Amino acid sequence: MATGEILVINPNSNPEVTAGLDAAMAPLRLEGGPAIRCMTLEEGPYGIESQADAAAVVLPLRRVVTSSEASAFVIACYSDPGLMVCREATTKPVFGIAESGTLAALQRGDRFGVVAILERSIPGHLRTLRQQGLAARLAGERALELTVAELANEDRTWDKLLRTALALRDEDRANAIVLGCAGMSRYRARLEQALGIAVIDPTQAAAVAALGTVLLQNAR
Repeated sequence: MATGEILVINPNSNPEVTAGLDAAMAPLRLEGGPAIRCMTLEEGPYGIESQADAAAVVLPLRRVVTSSEASAFVIACYSDPGLMVCREATTKPVFGIAESGTLAALQRGDRFGVVAILERSIPGHLRTLRQQGLAARLAGERALELTVAELANEDRTWDKLLRTALALRDEDRANAIVLGCAGMSRYRARLEQALGIAVIDPTQAAAVAALGTVLLQNAR
């Protein structure tokens, strides 16, 4: 019988993003393993596209973490908003997708590239990498210049995503690609096939880390 639950939190209020996350979690829902549930932070902005947006969801995320009975948490936004605040508030494991996605990429390649949604998101991502001590392993980060809402337009998004990822591979010499927004989950497999190198969905990477942690806790 399954023991425990992993709660994947979409910090924006866009239900389409949550639906995409739920679909990405499907392969990780193991028979007899922990449940994986996705939720939308309804009080969040429609898309987290700036430092102000990220700051606005920190305390709401903390309230979710401290009031939930879940065994582990995934904050499904590439800005990792509230990650340290939530970790401070609970003894349960809390995973950020940027941190998890970066670490997963380094297991697949020496230098990784990141596809961001907007140019203004990149400085915050770079700060996180410097804090992790991993900035030297970044081949490059390039932006699609699409909002979270615009990612749902598959034809337009795919064209920009493929061109951006090809530039990271061919011009920046990245040998693994991280999708720098939870809203890109649906494109991972198709992009990996097109590129011929590893493409990391950071939400899946964080959920895999959470899954392993909960399974080990249950094995004690």
